[in-house]
Amino acid sequence: MTPPATTPSAAVKSVSNTTTEASTATSGTTYMNTHHSTPPHPTRMTDRDSTSTSVVDSEGRLLKKVLEVVEREKLVTGMSETQKVVDFHHPQHLQKLLQLEIRREGRTLTEAQEVLEKVVQYSVKTQHPHFYNQLYAGIDEVALTGAWLTEALNTNQHTFEVAPVFIMVEHFVISKLVELFGWQQGDGIFSPGGSMSNMYGLVLARYRAHPEVKRRGNSSTRPLVILTSDQSHYSIKKAAAWAGLGTDNVVLVQTDSLGRMLPQALKEAVKEARRSGGDPFFVNATAGSTVFGAFDPLEEVADVCEEEGLWLHVDACWGGTAILSRTYSHLLQGIHRADSISWNPHKMLGVSLQCSPFIVKHQGLLHEANSASASYLFQQDKFYDTSYDTGDKSFQCGRKVDAFKLYLVMSLHGLDELERRVDAAFSASRYLYDQVLARPGFRPVLDRCQCTNTCFWYIPPSLRGQPETQEWWEKLSKVAPELKTRMIKAGSMMIGYQPVKEKGLVNFVRMINTCVPAPTNQHMEQVLDQLEALGADL
Repeated sequence: MTPPATTPSAAVKSVSNTTTEASTATSGTTYMNTHHSTPPHPTRMTDRDSTSTSVVDSEGRLLKKVLEVVEREKLVTGMSETQKVVDFHHPQHLQKLLQLEIRREGRTLTEAQEVLEKVVQYSVKTQHPHFYNQLYAGIDEVALTGAWLTEALNTNQHTFEVAPVFIMVEHFVISKLVELFGWQQGDGIFSPGGSMSNMYGLVLARYRAHPEVKRRGNSSTRPLVILTSDQSHYSIKKAAAWAGLGTDNVVLVQTDSLGRMLPQALKEAVKEARRSGGDPFFVNATAGSTVFGAFDPLEEVADVCEEEGLWLHVDACWGGTAILSRTYSHLLQGIHRADSISWNPHKMLGVSLQCSPFIVKHQGLLHEANSASASYLFQQDKFYDTSYDTGDKSFQCGRKVDAFKLYLVMSLHGLDELERRVDAAFSASRYLYDQVLARPGFRPVLDRCQCTNTCFWYIPPSLRGQPETQEWWEKLSKVAPELKTRMIKAGSMMIGYQPVKEKGLVNFVRMINTCVPAPTNQHMEQVLDQLEALGADL
């Protein structure tokens, strides 16, 4: 049967933000579906003067424009504090400013440069000295070099035949990380983020405890139970949902006043899970929690896991970078006893997003748990050593060559330089904590600084010296959001805030220091000065 004829204008419509809006609201977000009519005779590339107007040419002019913008705006070479962290606009206004558009005829080099300029202008400058909003920040020239080269080579980290160099690099880097975290042997893989690394840990733990689940599913066992602290990352609950274990089978273990898992509470939770008919199999310990920067007592947690026969995974995505510092690596004492570890060098260390190694102590387990033996990729009769076709131990088929980015940063800078950067981030955070203690109107949330997170309240003049009643705390809870609003509108800096309801803590400021750009004591004083100025009239 012959399909109906389709004209070019009916088959492909161009998209523009300048015409009638047909919108659908989901979770408070409006998605625009806009169209304009296609010219009856669209211009073909062959009809254009490609030597003067085409966006692509043999001289790489577009790439030169990108480099020109990056260098001019100092996106990797040291942005000035006087520049804005963000030129904020609400979504509807930003949509009009960007003028997003896809046309039949494409764009000229001049138009392409305009697109690049707008992207930079309205994006958040994570490399700004006063970007403290997330557990990541800027990157330097070395990190960007690694990212650009891997993107230009555009290959897949699954077989030696298509990625020989990057396969060897990943093998090398994983072996060094195994050594760095104190193991005699191990295996690993680079994943697309810490959440996926934590998922790898859970899946391997389940396979080791119940290998039949790979074929028969979770119904072949009693309810499998995960134990993690009440301050752990939300990815653990997501992993439980994705793995079909159910979030009801995630037990949140009590923490102390600093947000560290209580080993005795863990032990009691294991016993209670078994009394309730569950099968505890996986303990997730946190080394550097997202909010407090808390380090669970790994030695004591490992003792419980050893006594109870449980897999110990350490989520060191944030605090794992302390392993590079002889001064602060003690925070990770006992991590060598873990069965698996996740770490995100794209966070504190400043490797470009994304860079997330996952390592496991048990060799061969990654392959056993994840192998599907796809015959079109992993043929065993190839002419080279097929043990280097590592893709079958990954959940993904398509996988980026992220190991090279970490290798380049560690190799070109050297471990001494990286240690200096880590120490500087920790030192600045401790200086900030001391300043918070000393300055009127500031109060720390915790009685010490653990990682490079500094959590505190700013108490405006109107609330100082008042009885700290429930109404007083309710008023204080509105201060941090208002400070955030004002700093974003001014573009002067970006700092996060949040409450911790399970500990009865209302909204507070959460300052994060990373290695790039290097924070200084002067930066910390400027932050407090700005907060005082922004909140003086609250």
